[in-house]
Amino acid sequence: MEATTATKSPVLIYTEQTPNPESLKFVTNKMLYAGTADFRTRELALEYSPLASALFELPYVKSVYISNNFITLTKELNYEWEDMMIRTKEFIKNYVAEEKPIIREGFAEAMTAIEEKQRAEISYSDDDGELVQRIKELIDTYVKPAVEMDGGNIEFKSYNDGIVTLIMQGACSGCPSSTVTLKSGIEAMLKRMMPQVKEVVQEMA
Repeated sequence: MEATTATKSPVLIYTEQTPNPESLKFVTNKMLYAGTADFRTRELALEYSPLASALFELPYVKSVYISNNFITLTKELNYEWEDMMIRTKEFIKNYVAEEKPIIREGFAEAMTAIEEKQRAEISYSDDDGELVQRIKELIDTYVKPAVEMDGGNIEFKSYNDGIVTLIMQGACSGCPSSTVTLKSGIEAMLKRMMPQVKEVVQEMA
């Protein structure tokens, strides 16, 4: 019998604009990481992501956000995407095609441990605990799918005396329109559905 060899499907990649002019979304036909991985510093990338670390070697890369089948790169201000887009697409395409490691084992657990420590520092009454759960459910259901389409992510950080604090990731971080999204979109929705919410603010990186 003849030996059959499985042929690997080619890596396809295309770009999508985001509301943040400094961020560009690179979408592939391969699952990169089943979760969200936000690398705003070279140090974190060196510890947990060979792909993000390699991207930080490019002089124009300011931050790397990896989720599912896409990467959102935020560039330094003194560069233009028109000058680097093709080069960056080829870089990512070749990296993924060579099946190099994306995220190191232990990253998700490390991020979960940090989040649990942060949550432990915030105390809620029983009533606030139920309110926080409802806030998280609304964000997961109505907000996250929309911002993911734009190459970003929003995470709940805390609730205190009517003020909801959110963390902006990927294209959402530093986006000029994120304040509008936060106030006219998320804040208006939460106030409408939960009168206890007075304001929604974002935690800056």
